[in-house]
Amino acid sequence: MNNTYDDNDFFQAYAQMKRSKDGLKGAGEWHQLQPLFPDLKEKSVLDLGCGYGWHCKYAIQMGASQVLGIDSSKKMIEKAFIENFDEKIKYEICNIEEYDYPKDMYDLVISNLVLHYIKDLDNIYQKVHYTLKEGGYFLFNIEHPTFTAGIDEDWVYDENGEPCYWAIDNYYYPGERKTHFLGHQIIKQHHTLTQILNSLLMYGFEIETIEEAMPPKSMMNIPGMRDEMRRPMMLLVKAKKI
Repeated sequence: MNNTYDDNDFFQAYAQMKRSKDGLKGAGEWHQLQPLFPDLKEKSVLDLGCGYGWHCKYAIQMGASQVLGIDSSKKMIEKAFIENFDEKIKYEICNIEEYDYPKDMYDLVISNLVLHYIKDLDNIYQKVHYTLKEGGYFLFNIEHPTFTAGIDEDWVYDENGEPCYWAIDNYYYPGERKTHFLGHQIIKQHHTLTQILNSLLMYGFEIETIEEAMPPKSMMNIPGMRDEMRRPMMLLVKAKKI
């Protein structure tokens, strides 16, 4: 991720987003992601790319006994300590590709909007499977392939600046995508739907739920939100270790 989130200008811009200020209730996908959480009473949880720690705190509220949130951004971890501190939560500055995944440690591994920064998804899938207990869950939200294959991840606009359509190109060519977000060039990794889902099956997961995130009706009054119904932006997946 090149620690883009540690750039002061970027981090300040990110802090102004609705999901940053309002937490989980400000995230358009939360109404679909929340019901996918398994029972967490006395469970152990690992959050890959925890950001501000919203999901870590939610896990504790749902009865988890211990939570580890890791993120490669120092500024994100510092913010997590401020916004979502709890004695049962441990935060660490660590790249999710470099974390030392202990065997059979966690009941739930969650990752929200991080995996589209990872080039080798198979490597992460293997590590998550290794660190989950038997019957444990991997719950993640990744940018939808339709979104990452979008040209510059933006609409094609008419002469009045209105979005006409969402153009997709090079869908079947996975790899690096450069886009602009909050005034900065961001490098992401495009993965096809086949790669995202079939690799889970290959590495010993049973897929229980697949959902394409849609904004809730309560957010439809936010400018631009109705256009989010024209193409999927996020893919939610719940998989079980078997």
